[in-house]
Amino acid sequence: MRVLVIGAGVGGLAVARALGADGHEVTVFERAPGLRTTGAALTLWSNGTGILAELGVSLEGVGAAIDVLQQWDAHGGLLMSVDVAHAAGTYGHPHISLPRRRLLERLADGLAPGVISFGKACTGIGQDGARVRAQFADGTSAEGDLLIGADGHHSAVRDHLWGGDPTEPSGWATWQGLGPVPIDVVTSRRGLMIVGREGLCGLMPAGEGLLQWWFDLRWSPGDPIPASPVAALRERFGGWGAPVGDVLASVGDADVEWFPHHRHRVPRRWGSGRATLVGDAAHTMPPTRAQGANQALEDAWALATALREARDVPAVLREYERARSRRAGVVARQAGSESTNKYRPTLARLLPDVLLSRYYTRWLKRVSDYLATEPA
Repeated sequence: MRVLVIGAGVGGLAVARALGADGHEVTVFERAPGLRTTGAALTLWSNGTGILAELGVSLEGVGAAIDVLQQWDAHGGLLMSVDVAHAAGTYGHPHISLPRRRLLERLADGLAPGVISFGKACTGIGQDGARVRAQFADGTSAEGDLLIGADGHHSAVRDHLWGGDPTEPSGWATWQGLGPVPIDVVTSRRGLMIVGREGLCGLMPAGEGLLQWWFDLRWSPGDPIPASPVAALRERFGGWGAPVGDVLASVGDADVEWFPHHRHRVPRRWGSGRATLVGDAAHTMPPTRAQGANQALEDAWALATALREARDVPAVLREYERARSRRAGVVARQAGSESTNKYRPTLARLLPDVLLSRYYTRWLKRVSDYLATEPA
């Protein structure tokens, strides 16, 4: 089939690799002039790294392995420790934190020259039953047998299919960065979530001597954006214990990216006819469960698997959407609750670490179509 993919993010590049390997003629249309380099870092759990291995995407030499997730209070007291290495051992796929740009590079490296067409902003789609078309802002168009909207939270394809943007603010926002911050987390295999009444500070090694750091704060539309984000963060979190102060002393305003959290109910139907969605276009969610990129990879894997048995393409797409909406919907609801950002130290201390580790292992399979089909 001739496949049009709108968007060259994680989901778009992954689905292009999967469908290209199955012999389909794929073109990816990306509105940016080149591969995106923003977005700091992301974490791939066993579902994501397992799918990447199936796609032939090597992560050798990039990122940092994550074996433990810890939650501290603002004074440095340990609230909980989750042995996520247990899940990696159970499923046979590692957990890796790495710069988003490195993942995009590795995904793109396996595509033939000319598969990605940059500077092509999709403005709408049309169908006539047997064919589907994409229109672009430069006045051109493309036609194919299948169109996949992988154009993220602000998806033009989704807005056409659903009649508008369904997302709403969750009440939180993230200030984040990626850089060489001199603290011991950078060389560890440990992620930290430090939580207090002021918000949450997250710290994760990302390889290459880099630290992924972020601060989650309550936010509502209309709240002013400070002229100096770092000054505002220092004022808000300045009383917290190490290593929060060390991080804030090592970064400047030019290092900071900001984005508000959005959420929506994940419907059972994502597309119509020969058009469907993958990734954030289908299930925008806050980053609090660290499953955004992983769920996009799940979509790519599930869609490619479904199309191998395709007889009636629209029917196969609707079945893919129904199946994926169940597990993606679980993650989206949990992430949308922003529960990991909320300061509940008594509850955290009551939960035994060994039970948390076992729960996490089971939860990962619960939200993964890929792991549900793999023998543990």
